[in-house]
Amino acid sequence: MGIHDENSHLEESDKNYIWHPFTQMKDWLEEKPVIISEGRDCFIKDICGRWYLDGVSSMWVNIHGHRKKEIDDAIKEQIERISHSTLLGLSNIPAIQLAERLIKLLSQSLIGSQLPNPPTPPLAKGGEGGFKVFYSDNGSTSVEVALKMAFQYWLHKGVTGKNSFLSLKNAYHGDTLGAVSVGGIETYHKVFSPLLFKTYNAPSPYCYRCELGLTYPDCKTACLKKKEEILIKHSYETAAVIIEPLVQAAGGIIVSPEGYLKGVRDLCTKYNVLMIADEVATGFGRTGRMFACEHEGIVPDILCISKGITGGYLPLAATITTDEIYNAFSGEFRDLKTFFHGHSYTGNPLACAAALACLDIFEKEETLRNLKPNIELLEGWLKEISELPHVGDARNKGLMSGVELVKDKNTKEPYAWEEKTGWKVAYHARDNGVFLRPLGNVIVIMPPLSISIENLKQMLKVIKDAIIAVT
Repeated sequence: MGIHDENSHLEESDKNYIWHPFTQMKDWLEEKPVIISEGRDCFIKDICGRWYLDGVSSMWVNIHGHRKKEIDDAIKEQIERISHSTLLGLSNIPAIQLAERLIKLLSQSLIGSQLPNPPTPPLAKGGEGGFKVFYSDNGSTSVEVALKMAFQYWLHKGVTGKNSFLSLKNAYHGDTLGAVSVGGIETYHKVFSPLLFKTYNAPSPYCYRCELGLTYPDCKTACLKKKEEILIKHSYETAAVIIEPLVQAAGGIIVSPEGYLKGVRDLCTKYNVLMIADEVATGFGRTGRMFACEHEGIVPDILCISKGITGGYLPLAATITTDEIYNAFSGEFRDLKTFFHGHSYTGNPLACAAALACLDIFEKEETLRNLKPNIELLEGWLKEISELPHVGDARNKGLMSGVELVKDKNTKEPYAWEEKTGWKVAYHARDNGVFLRPLGNVIVIMPPLSISIENLKQMLKVIKDAIIAVT
């Protein structure tokens, strides 16, 4: 079979056998699929031999580039030992080493020895003030774990009736049913509403399209006051507030105004509810710091992490909680205080080895410090394209950025969903060597943290040209 015949077979087999996520398959079947065969640095190559700049880090996970030698070697070395061993009744070396590393990192990053008065999650004050790691395998599951932990924690503390959660409109926390229950994107979540448990939704801190009709900073973060109004009425039945710190990622790269995150932490403390920080998308350097919570000096009671944790190599997630919460599950065997949750691949040694190598690279290459020039370049570019007639808003936090396209800049009228304007821009960029995946009319730009200045400039040039050509 020749290369052309083999490629045609792959294309047909893809269409015959694969159901792609978040994809209208009728459209997919009418298109020529791009099938990736190789990756290197910030590039991916298709089966036809064409290279693309990876503008979304292979769905926001690949942070140090493809085929990173240190991670390749760590996985190979671990394979020589053991590839999987359960954490149910056993433990394994990489899982232990990673948990210790994560907690030290959390203590340095969030508790912060550099701060004169290190912040502490209020509910941890009654415990040892430390943290524990619970492993799972993806962001949705890390959130499911957090929701179940929060609910069961209150039961073990003798508090009944805390059966609900408070989240934000435009929120995305994953696709399992618990995660969808605390989601707030109608397009994704409405169809599943009969299956979901009761939650409360506060207004999103979406300043460009404020649902309260106000303007920041004159509004004095009125959306935060609305959240407080909900807590005044319902804190007695609210187990936790869940939030994507600083950036609602899948909601459209919505960046919250300064002080909003700290305000949420203060409300959780005031009304005696847990705070769950979903840093699945924002963690591991995406916002310019290791964790987004660092920007406003807050410490959640439960932290969910995944995506970049292994550098985009293997599925892994962790739900990190305070000792106060962990200790509430401690009791005699007969008490049934055990947290009855787990996965076959919990704490997978290969994934944990990849994660350890990923964290080594952050230190060795001083990734966070070296991000600054790229962030400055991106922010300058965002200001520049903000002047384009069909760019309504161009926003970022670190190397997480979104360009919202509008039909009318004065009225902020969006392009109709079915016009697929964001997708047309993505296709144009792809034809010119940059792979993008938009969120409706928002062009998402989230390259690997390791991208060079030269490659970032080229990526941004292609995206600007695509926006101009399409709009």
